[in-house]
Amino acid sequence: MDSLQSFFGSAWGSIWSLAFAPFVEFAFMRRALVATLALSLSTAPLGVFLTLRRMSLFGDALSHAILPGVAVGFMLFGLSLSAMVTGGVIAGMLVAGIAGLISRATTLKEDASLAALYLLALAIGVTLVSSHGTQLDLLHILFGSALGVDTPGLLLVATVASVSVLVLAAAYRGLVLESFDPVFLSVMAKKSRQSGPNWVWQQGFLMLVVVNLVAGFQTLGTLMAVGLMMLPAVSSKLWHDTLPAQLVNASGQALLAGCGGLLLSYHFDTPSGPTIIACAGALYLASLLVAPNGWLVRLLAPRYHRVA
Repeated sequence: MDSLQSFFGSAWGSIWSLAFAPFVEFAFMRRALVATLALSLSTAPLGVFLTLRRMSLFGDALSHAILPGVAVGFMLFGLSLSAMVTGGVIAGMLVAGIAGLISRATTLKEDASLAALYLLALAIGVTLVSSHGTQLDLLHILFGSALGVDTPGLLLVATVASVSVLVLAAAYRGLVLESFDPVFLSVMAKKSRQSGPNWVWQQGFLMLVVVNLVAGFQTLGTLMAVGLMMLPAVSSKLWHDTLPAQLVNASGQALLAGCGGLLLSYHFDTPSGPTIIACAGALYLASLLVAPNGWLVRLLAPRYHRVA
């Protein structure tokens, strides 16, 4: 009996030291955890809507598009969070708006114009940061540091996440209609005169994506922030066919990846942002195998089920 109690006691001690002690003992770990969880609740649902609208690569393009604005804020005010966030929001919204304008004024589709603009923005942003800062500054902006989130950064992430969740809840029906049947939404808007044209929903949604990417750049960096938005969203489609279930699943996977990534980063001294995204990628790979719509389940399913 004593040996059994000793075994469970040592097992619980190991679990405590590995999974709970870092968050209990260190304030920077608690701040990183809260920031990552807040981002998970706001960015993952946006990723689900991006995949639903077949705009999965738009998130990646917009995450690069904010870099020039962040770079200009860094050049003028140094590592000032408010300056870099303001610059990033302006740059991201400007690129999204210009891409939409080009698509309406020319024969180019919006994804093509956005691809051209984000490549240009990425080149300009990297050049500006490299010419006015150190290599460490460039790495910090590109890949972030979840373990270095301070109180102002935490307040920014919490505010953006709260507003995003409320806006998504309020605009949920319109976004779903615009995603599945934009023609019907346009007809209903003309009849009711209560909603704007479809491009208003499109640009408003992209601006919400931009704000979340900017909020996440301090934690995950401008290159990694999109990972927490898209990987859980893509993975959730392998588990569920209904939109509400995908939204919940994506947020849950993002939460799990955030917690696991922070713990791995703490114990193995790895970069926090890439580690979190690697955990999200591991969940995606696992979903590819064992999810109801994954490869392994389809392989082992009866032939009539696979055909169906």
